[in-house]
Amino acid sequence: MENKEKIQLPENASRPLKPGEHYEPILKPQNNYPEITPYSVIMGVVMAIIFSAAAAYLGLKVGQVFEAAIPIAIIAVGLSSAMKRKNALGENVIIQSIGASSGVIVAGAIFTLPALYILQAKYPDITVNFMQVFLSSLLGGCLGILFLIPFRKYFVQEKHGEYPFPEATATTQVLVSGEGGGNQAKPLIWAAGIGGLYDFAVSTFGLWTEHLTTRMTGWGEALAAKFKLVFSVNTSAAVLGLGFIIGLKYAAVICAGSFFVWWVLLPMLGTIPGMEAMDPDLMFKDYGRNIGIGAIAMAGLIGIVKSWGVIKSAVGLAGKELGGKGKAVITASLRTERDLTMKFVVIALAMALVVTLVFFWIGVLGSFWQAFVAFLVVAVISFLFTTVAANAIAIVGSNPVSGMTLMTLIIASVIFVAVGMKGSSGMVGAMVIGGVVCTALSMAGGFITDLKIGYWIGTTPRKQETWKFLGTLVSAATVGGVMIILNKTYGFVGENALVAPQANAMAAVIEPLMSGQGAPWMLYFAGAALALILNFMGVPVLAFALGMFIPMELNTPLLIGGFIAWLVSRQRTKDGKNAEKLAQARSEKGTLIASGFIAGGALMGVVSAVVKFCGVECYLTDWAASGNAALVGILAYVALIVYFICASKKTK
Repeated sequence: MENKEKIQLPENASRPLKPGEHYEPILKPQNNYPEITPYSVIMGVVMAIIFSAAAAYLGLKVGQVFEAAIPIAIIAVGLSSAMKRKNALGENVIIQSIGASSGVIVAGAIFTLPALYILQAKYPDITVNFMQVFLSSLLGGCLGILFLIPFRKYFVQEKHGEYPFPEATATTQVLVSGEGGGNQAKPLIWAAGIGGLYDFAVSTFGLWTEHLTTRMTGWGEALAAKFKLVFSVNTSAAVLGLGFIIGLKYAAVICAGSFFVWWVLLPMLGTIPGMEAMDPDLMFKDYGRNIGIGAIAMAGLIGIVKSWGVIKSAVGLAGKELGGKGKAVITASLRTERDLTMKFVVIALAMALVVTLVFFWIGVLGSFWQAFVAFLVVAVISFLFTTVAANAIAIVGSNPVSGMTLMTLIIASVIFVAVGMKGSSGMVGAMVIGGVVCTALSMAGGFITDLKIGYWIGTTPRKQETWKFLGTLVSAATVGGVMIILNKTYGFVGENALVAPQANAMAAVIEPLMSGQGAPWMLYFAGAALALILNFMGVPVLAFALGMFIPMELNTPLLIGGFIAWLVSRQRTKDGKNAEKLAQARSEKGTLIASGFIAGGALMGVVSAVVKFCGVECYLTDWAASGNAALVGILAYVALIVYFICASKKTK
């Protein structure tokens, strides 16, 4: 028990390494530990099935896909503790990695493929079957894994301490604290309980207002109507914790992007004749987000240019290994640095791409040349935007996959129309392509989180990479089955149908393009031009663009959380000569509490989804919409912030 209590991440886990300094993970690279066992594989598969079904239902019902990594980590820790398994840390990482395939596969599938059912109501000749859904999810997931592996060392090792990796941080803290036991886990457990109950009270019962906005007041509504000025903040404990881990630097840039759209761009648009009466929320949806999509796309291209050296070296390494020159390096490397060989990656990638081409040809389009064009779009965009997805997750913990997929659909549709593929067949082709790309980018973003967790703890990358394919297969099959069942049970069109907001948006974009109408190119170009200017000024473009795309209420709490992180970790003169050590201790304590907020919010989100799934309706609709609920929301949020600051500063 004494050894367990000493298990913790090294001091240099989250900061840049000094010259000559090395990171030593918890599981020593020189030793071997239980990782791949019948227990870890079976539990990982079970988690993948359960969470794929739960996430698919919730995502299609309300448009939100909860992150499965943290709840799965909590369950894995609890089970290993209950079963008194020794040295379970490596096993728990594998359980989490296999099981977390659920969330990313679900996100890739439900953001796009339900659009086929939505369009089917208008175009009866459109057909949807299990194999289309299953193969688009499976192939997209496999492509995301294979495209990301060559970049693992760059994002995970070379950029050590430069990216906050919010979700990876929270999940790692759960795994490590659970393994350590004793006093080490107490701050996280307490924070998880407080954060979980806090978020559960809002989402399930509506005890106070979750989204505070100036439009709740008369003067705020007047400002919104006349000047298009709005301020809003989400009071979720999980999002506040996310902001703490992201830190003040990136949170400030993200919010700058959000404030630019809401406080500069929308008020300017509101002065244009004919737009004076337009609602700010609608303006954001129709104009602000589209400019954000253009900025994200250009940020991706800038990132590709800046990472070109990394891309070239990854391709060069693949060439060397295929020629047999890189074998000695592979065998000599430490356990914690061993990836799947580039030879395997290249061969597997070639096979996956061939299967994708055949699938497009035989299973979707029927024409080889149209299938080949579709195949090229998928291969190029998936490869190029892999680094963008990984970057986004590393910075903010949120993948702008819907924005990048929307851009993919628009590009694909323009190309399809140019090669003569229009109407319902073009819609099917575009949506299936969108499903593959969306899943690939979602997987790339999610998998970099798994690999960072493994890097911090000290598991073997090769084992994570190998068994991720199993999680992808299981999740794709589950999602395909669940989607068909939900379509037959509820449907996606008509009264009491599932909302599927992202898929509806995709369908709304695709239909006019395939009918000969255009896209908002000027808005995309405006966003792209802005991204170039920001890059010239030295502003982190992707973070700013993410702020433009993500709603303000989800960005503002990041800034608050980032400010708390700065406040609790700053060194004061009165703290004496131990100021640096004290600041470090407070920062670590704050990270534990923030991780607890995220973990508790994620876990209780699952519970809330189950409650809703069972048809139990206990949401106080009238109360939640009242001014008193907003006042309670303000008081509750302030109390949560005060607790966060005080608990973080309380260190021994």
